[in-house]
Amino acid sequence: MQQQLLIVFAKNIVLGKVKTRLAKTQGDSFAFNVYRRLVDITERESLRVNNTEVHVYFSDVIINSKWPNQEKFVQQGNDLGDRMKHAFEQGFAKGYKRIIGVGADLPDLSAEVMEEGLAALENNDTVFGPSEDGGYYLIGMREMIPQIFENKPWSTDALLEITQKELEELGFSTATLKTLNDVDTIEDLKASWLGAEFGV
Repeated sequence: MQQQLLIVFAKNIVLGKVKTRLAKTQGDSFAFNVYRRLVDITERESLRVNNTEVHVYFSDVIINSKWPNQEKFVQQGNDLGDRMKHAFEQGFAKGYKRIIGVGADLPDLSAEVMEEGLAALENNDTVFGPSEDGGYYLIGMREMIPQIFENKPWSTDALLEITQKELEELGFSTATLKTLNDVDTIEDLKASWLGAEFGV
């Protein structure tokens, strides 16, 4: 068994249920196709990460055609914090020593970035990959710290700052990776290399 685990949190690719902010301006089909492409990028890059097992947590149902030969689960919990907490708890219960979690909506999330996150856990208790909106696209730890996921202002621009401040007060060390941007709006897509693929 590998000591390192990568958890991917992926929404099921369902028309009308993904990238809803993008869909408001571009339509459901456009948003569906963008998210499908983002999941493909995440799948490809996550499977390139060296010496690391991959667990995929889908929002609703397991899709066997995605991430073949990897362990797959359905997310458990009432909100984003609960769902991430449960997945990390499962990982540590299985004996992994370093665990990172990522979403599936980043055009620039590469295997190298994820490997950098895992490497940071050799000398730090936690690691975060900041997103431009004030949240984070990657989170990692080398022991379970449940407070990270409890009573947090999810989907706000203060999420990362509040989380890192709390960890500092609790005495945990934190590493920070480079900032990346996820794709939530047409402006995000235009600012990404992926925009050219979709003609924006």
